[in-house]
Amino acid sequence: MGGSVERFTDDSGDVAVRGILHRPGGAAGDVLVLTHGAGSHHDAPVLRAVADAFATHRTTVLRCDLPFRQARPKGPPSPAGAARDRAGLRRAVELMRARCPGRVLLGGASYGGRQATLLVAEHPGLVDALLLLAYPLHAPGRPDAPRAAHFPRIRTPVLFVHGTRDPFATIEELDAARATLGGASAVAVVDGAGHDLGGGRTPFAEGIPARLTALLDTALR
Repeated sequence: MGGSVERFTDDSGDVAVRGILHRPGGAAGDVLVLTHGAGSHHDAPVLRAVADAFATHRTTVLRCDLPFRQARPKGPPSPAGAARDRAGLRRAVELMRARCPGRVLLGGASYGGRQATLLVAEHPGLVDALLLLAYPLHAPGRPDAPRAAHFPRIRTPVLFVHGTRDPFATIEELDAARATLGGASAVAVVDGAGHDLGGGRTPFAEGIPARLTALLDTALR
Protein backbone atom coordinates (compact mmCIF):
# COMPACT_ATOMS: atom_id res chain seq x y z
CA MET A 1 0.00 0.00 0.00
CA GLY A 2 1.39 3.41 -0.98
CA GLY A 3 1.97 6.29 1.36
CA SER A 4 1.06 9.94 1.10
CA VAL A 5 2.76 13.32 1.00
CA GLU A 6 1.03 16.39 2.40
CA ARG A 7 1.75 19.90 3.58
CA PHE A 8 2.26 20.26 7.34
CA THR A 9 1.70 23.42 9.39
CA ASP A 10 1.52 23.90 13.14
CA ASP A 11 1.38 27.43 14.55
CA SER A 12 0.27 26.45 18.05
CA GLY A 13 3.66 26.96 19.74
CA ASP A 14 6.04 29.86 20.18
CA VAL A 15 7.83 28.76 17.00
CA ALA A 16 5.89 27.62 13.92
CA VAL A 17 6.65 24.29 12.27
CA ARG A 18 6.04 24.15 8.52
CA GLY A 19 7.02 21.72 5.82
CA ILE A 20 6.05 18.50 4.06
CA LEU A 21 4.97 15.30 5.82
CA HIS A 22 5.64 11.90 4.27
CA ARG A 23 3.34 9.19 5.62
CA PRO A 24 4.47 5.64 4.80
CA GLY A 25 2.07 3.03 3.52
CA GLY A 26 0.85 0.68 6.26
CA ALA A 27 1.65 1.01 9.94
CA ALA A 28 4.25 3.67 10.74
CA GLY A 29 7.25 2.89 12.91
CA ASP A 30 9.91 5.52 13.51
CA VAL A 31 9.76 9.21 12.60
CA LEU A 32 12.45 11.43 11.08
CA VAL A 33 12.53 15.22 11.34
CA LEU A 34 14.69 16.48 8.49
CA THR A 35 15.82 20.03 7.70
CA HIS A 36 17.93 21.96 5.22
CA GLY A 37 21.15 23.92 4.89
CA ALA A 38 21.87 27.64 5.05
CA GLY A 39 21.12 28.38 1.41
CA SER A 40 18.29 25.94 0.92
CA HIS A 41 14.80 24.96 2.08
CA HIS A 42 12.64 21.92 2.86
CA ASP A 43 12.25 21.03 -0.84
CA ALA A 44 15.96 20.50 -1.52
CA PRO A 45 16.54 17.45 -3.78
CA VAL A 46 18.70 15.64 -1.22
CA LEU A 47 16.01 16.02 1.45
CA ARG A 48 13.31 14.73 -0.89
CA ALA A 49 15.44 11.71 -1.81
CA VAL A 50 16.27 10.87 1.80
CA ALA A 51 12.65 11.36 2.88
CA ASP A 52 11.38 9.04 0.13
CA ALA A 53 13.92 6.38 1.13
CA PHE A 54 12.88 6.47 4.78
CA ALA A 55 9.16 6.46 3.94
CA THR A 56 9.76 3.26 1.96
CA HIS A 57 11.16 1.81 5.20
CA ARG A 58 7.94 2.58 7.14
CA THR A 59 9.29 5.80 8.65
CA THR A 60 7.21 8.95 8.86
CA VAL A 61 9.28 11.94 7.68
CA LEU A 62 8.77 15.66 8.22
CA ARG A 63 10.83 17.86 5.90
CA CYS A 64 10.63 21.23 7.62
CA ASP A 65 11.81 24.79 7.06
CA LEU A 66 13.86 26.34 9.82
CA PRO A 67 12.48 29.58 11.30
CA PHE A 68 14.98 31.74 9.38
CA ARG A 69 13.71 30.31 6.09
CA GLN A 70 10.08 30.74 7.15
CA ALA A 71 10.86 34.43 7.71
CA ARG A 72 12.29 35.00 4.23
CA PRO A 73 12.50 32.89 1.08
CA LYS A 74 16.16 33.63 0.32
CA GLY A 75 19.36 34.55 2.11
CA PRO A 76 21.55 32.91 4.75
CA PRO A 77 20.70 32.57 8.44
CA SER A 78 21.91 35.11 10.98
CA PRO A 79 24.04 33.90 13.91
CA ALA A 80 21.65 35.85 16.14
CA GLY A 81 18.80 33.61 14.98
CA ALA A 82 20.50 30.25 15.55
CA ALA A 83 18.83 29.68 18.94
CA ARG A 84 15.42 30.23 17.35
CA ASP A 85 16.29 27.79 14.57
CA ARG A 86 17.10 25.19 17.23
CA ALA A 87 13.84 25.99 19.01
CA GLY A 88 12.03 25.29 15.74
CA LEU A 89 13.73 21.92 15.44
CA ARG A 90 12.89 21.05 19.04
CA ARG A 91 9.24 21.95 18.46
CA ALA A 92 9.15 19.77 15.34
CA VAL A 93 10.60 16.85 17.32
CA GLU A 94 8.00 17.30 20.06
CA LEU A 95 5.14 17.36 17.54
CA MET A 96 6.35 14.23 15.76
CA ARG A 97 6.99 12.35 19.00
CA ALA A 98 3.39 12.98 19.99
CA ARG A 99 2.17 11.59 16.65
CA CYS A 100 4.36 8.51 16.17
CA PRO A 101 4.93 5.51 18.46
CA GLY A 102 8.47 4.63 17.38
CA ARG A 103 11.91 6.15 17.71
CA VAL A 104 12.45 9.80 16.87
CA LEU A 105 15.31 10.61 14.52
CA LEU A 106 16.62 14.10 13.75
CA GLY A 107 18.51 14.96 10.59
CA GLY A 108 19.79 17.96 8.73
CA ALA A 109 21.90 19.04 5.81
CA SER A 110 24.92 21.27 6.50
CA TYR A 111 23.72 24.20 8.68
CA GLY A 112 20.58 22.28 9.64
CA GLY A 113 22.68 19.33 10.74
CA ARG A 114 24.97 21.53 12.78
CA GLN A 115 21.99 23.08 14.59
CA ALA A 116 20.66 19.58 15.21
CA THR A 117 23.94 18.56 16.89
CA LEU A 118 23.95 21.68 19.05
CA LEU A 119 20.35 21.02 20.06
CA VAL A 120 21.08 17.43 21.06
CA ALA A 121 24.20 18.49 22.97
CA GLU A 122 22.00 20.95 24.89
CA HIS A 123 19.17 18.44 25.44
CA PRO A 124 20.44 14.87 25.92
CA GLY A 125 17.80 12.25 25.25
CA LEU A 126 15.74 14.51 23.00
CA VAL A 127 16.03 12.12 20.04
CA ASP A 128 17.15 8.54 19.45
CA ALA A 129 19.60 9.21 16.60
CA LEU A 130 21.09 11.95 14.43
CA LEU A 131 21.48 11.91 10.63
CA LEU A 132 23.98 14.51 9.39
CA LEU A 133 24.14 15.20 5.66
CA ALA A 134 27.35 17.02 4.67
CA TYR A 135 28.20 18.21 8.18
CA PRO A 136 30.08 21.55 7.90
CA LEU A 137 32.97 20.66 10.20
CA HIS A 138 34.85 23.82 9.26
CA ALA A 139 34.67 26.66 6.77
CA PRO A 140 36.43 25.84 3.46
CA GLY A 141 40.15 26.32 3.89
CA ARG A 142 39.86 26.62 7.71
CA PRO A 143 40.55 23.15 9.16
CA ASP A 144 42.18 24.90 12.13
CA ALA A 145 38.73 26.05 13.34
CA PRO A 146 36.55 22.93 13.62
CA ARG A 147 32.91 23.19 14.71
CA ALA A 148 33.03 20.19 17.00
CA ALA A 149 33.67 21.49 20.54
CA HIS A 150 30.22 20.21 21.56
CA PHE A 151 30.70 16.69 20.16
CA PRO A 152 31.78 15.08 23.48
CA ARG A 153 28.36 16.03 24.92
CA ILE A 154 26.51 14.11 22.20
CA ARG A 155 25.71 10.58 23.37
CA THR A 156 23.08 9.95 20.72
CA PRO A 157 24.14 7.63 17.84
CA VAL A 158 25.15 9.68 14.79
CA LEU A 159 25.28 8.71 11.12
CA PHE A 160 27.22 11.10 8.89
CA VAL A 161 26.69 11.12 5.12
CA HIS A 162 29.66 12.85 3.53
CA GLY A 163 31.15 13.39 0.07
CA THR A 164 34.80 12.78 -0.69
CA ARG A 165 35.05 16.22 -2.38
CA ASP A 166 33.33 18.24 0.34
CA PRO A 167 35.46 21.34 1.12
CA PHE A 168 33.86 21.63 4.56
CA ALA A 169 35.74 18.50 5.76
CA THR A 170 37.75 15.61 4.43
CA ILE A 171 36.72 12.12 5.46
CA GLU A 172 39.87 11.94 7.61
CA GLU A 173 38.98 15.21 9.38
CA LEU A 174 35.46 13.96 9.94
CA ASP A 175 36.77 10.68 11.37
CA ALA A 176 38.96 12.59 13.84
CA ALA A 177 35.98 14.65 14.96
CA ARG A 178 33.76 11.56 15.24
CA ALA A 179 36.25 10.05 17.66
CA THR A 180 35.36 12.79 20.18
CA LEU A 181 31.62 11.98 20.19
CA GLY A 182 30.17 10.61 23.40
CA GLY A 183 28.24 7.87 21.58
CA ALA A 184 28.38 5.54 18.61
CA SER A 185 28.83 6.91 15.11
CA ALA A 186 29.44 5.87 11.52
CA VAL A 187 29.98 7.56 8.17
CA ALA A 188 28.42 6.72 4.81
CA VAL A 189 30.93 7.94 2.23
CA VAL A 190 29.60 9.30 -1.08
CA ASP A 191 32.43 8.98 -3.59
CA GLY A 192 33.02 12.02 -5.78
CA ALA A 193 30.32 14.15 -4.15
CA GLY A 194 30.81 17.70 -2.92
CA HIS A 195 28.93 19.61 -0.25
CA ASP A 196 25.62 19.20 -2.12
CA LEU A 197 26.03 15.40 -2.02
CA GLY A 198 25.49 15.18 -5.74
CA GLY A 199 22.69 17.71 -6.04
CA GLY A 200 19.78 15.98 -7.73
CA ARG A 201 21.77 12.76 -8.23
CA THR A 202 21.20 10.93 -4.96
CA PRO A 203 21.33 7.14 -5.46
CA PHE A 204 23.07 6.81 -2.09
CA ALA A 205 19.85 7.81 -0.31
CA GLU A 206 18.31 4.35 -0.73
CA GLY A 207 20.90 2.79 1.56
CA ILE A 208 20.76 5.37 4.35
CA PRO A 209 17.78 3.95 6.34
CA ALA A 210 19.46 0.55 6.63
CA ARG A 211 22.77 2.15 7.67
CA LEU A 212 21.07 4.17 10.39
CA THR A 213 19.10 1.15 11.64
CA ALA A 214 22.32 -0.87 11.83
CA LEU A 215 24.00 1.89 13.82
CA LEU A 216 21.08 2.03 16.26
CA ASP A 217 21.09 -1.74 16.68
CA THR A 218 24.83 -1.70 17.37
CA ALA A 219 24.47 1.10 19.93
CA LEU A 220 21.82 -0.89 21.84
CA ARG A 221 24.01 -3.99 22.25
